[in-house]
Amino acid sequence: MIELLRLAAQQRPTQDAVVTTARTTTFPELLEQAESVAANLVARGITRLAILDEDPINVFVLLAGGSLAGTETCVYPLAATDEAIAEYRERFDHEHLATSRTSLLDAGALSSVELIESTGAPVPESAPEDAGLMVMTTGTSGKPKAARHLWSRVLRTTARIKPSHDQTWLLAYALNQFGGLQILIHVCAAQTTLVAADSFQPKEGLEAMRRWGVTHASGTPTFWRFVLVELEGDGGELPPLQQITMGGEAVPSALLERITATFPDANISQIYGATEFGQNVTVRDGLAGLPISMLSSDGDVQFKVEDGELYVRSKASMLGYYGQEPIEAENWRATGDLVEIVGDRIEFRGRKSEVINVGGVKIHPLPIEDRIGKVPGVDLVRVFGRANAMVGSIVAVEVVAAAGHDTEEIDRAIRTATADLPPAARPRSIRFVESMGTTGNKLTRTAPTA
Repeated sequence: MIELLRLAAQQRPTQDAVVTTARTTTFPELLEQAESVAANLVARGITRLAILDEDPINVFVLLAGGSLAGTETCVYPLAATDEAIAEYRERFDHEHLATSRTSLLDAGALSSVELIESTGAPVPESAPEDAGLMVMTTGTSGKPKAARHLWSRVLRTTARIKPSHDQTWLLAYALNQFGGLQILIHVCAAQTTLVAADSFQPKEGLEAMRRWGVTHASGTPTFWRFVLVELEGDGGELPPLQQITMGGEAVPSALLERITATFPDANISQIYGATEFGQNVTVRDGLAGLPISMLSSDGDVQFKVEDGELYVRSKASMLGYYGQEPIEAENWRATGDLVEIVGDRIEFRGRKSEVINVGGVKIHPLPIEDRIGKVPGVDLVRVFGRANAMVGSIVAVEVVAAAGHDTEEIDRAIRTATADLPPAARPRSIRFVESMGTTGNKLTRTAPTA
């Protein structure tokens, strides 16, 4: 990571590298701070470091400095409570935490600012080949894990990234997420500008896109659904997007159609990947799912389907989860994504953990969500299993209705749209809600408790 930053600082010394509402920094400024971090980490003998800082610029230089020092870094989610942070530190054996949160500083954590400030300690010349980092999973369906990676593997794809100085990227993923890390790496390799809003909420992301003229934005399908809702609600101007990328969740055809209609001049791509893979696969044909040709690819990422589940192996894969046995890069790994081959597409049917068992019949939620998502007046939809004494579970639906639409009409339209589904797959409960829970701008997939 530090070598990318050094090259960007040399070739684009006046380029705005990261822009926030509080400040703007250049690549040379980032490099100076990252080298200071590296010097301080080596001087203090810190080989493993957790990071929790609300300033993305600080997180950037702590990660880059860690890579130069050979310090394994791990970014914690900003939404985590002090109690959760304490649990992470114990579970992941993080003696050292760099943070901007006052309550944690009072409890003995390191100040990010102090770690960034120069002390005159000697700066390492080059990063070790085995410099590592840990990336936490979002925990949308369970307790977050930490995937152990090597910077050398994660940076494999940067050789294909060409400098693109006229691009402005939005940071729509938190930097504790693999998606956020990938954007950070891309911006550094492309020597272009990254814009960070005050939060990762879609409303503030849209405001940032308008304010700074963002041309490229990557976010989860849930993020883009909420952006569309905001656009329809405020009637403001469209940001000048040239590239829209969606990843982190299955991308339904209903959303692809709405995004294409709203931004007809933008290139629209889907990325498929996971924290464990260490890299993403990009699909640019505008169709939901993956092309079947990927099953015969011999590239860095390879796929196969067994018993309806997608398997992957990647040359940039994680070393393993922290605290568990290491894995071999050449081994196939079950993704947990259930798929079906339809014609020349690999279509996603949902996570293995989300299958709804209705009287012994296995129902996949995503095709039902996609169908309901095309009903006029539906802004957001989630399909899940609700416990039932007679059949085990029933198909339940939660819907966020668009402003100005009658919920009774939407209810009738949903039942009409799903009437030709097999009986077990038809929604038995349709509930309208004001909002839906998200984790890392992904829909929280566990069934509601009430």
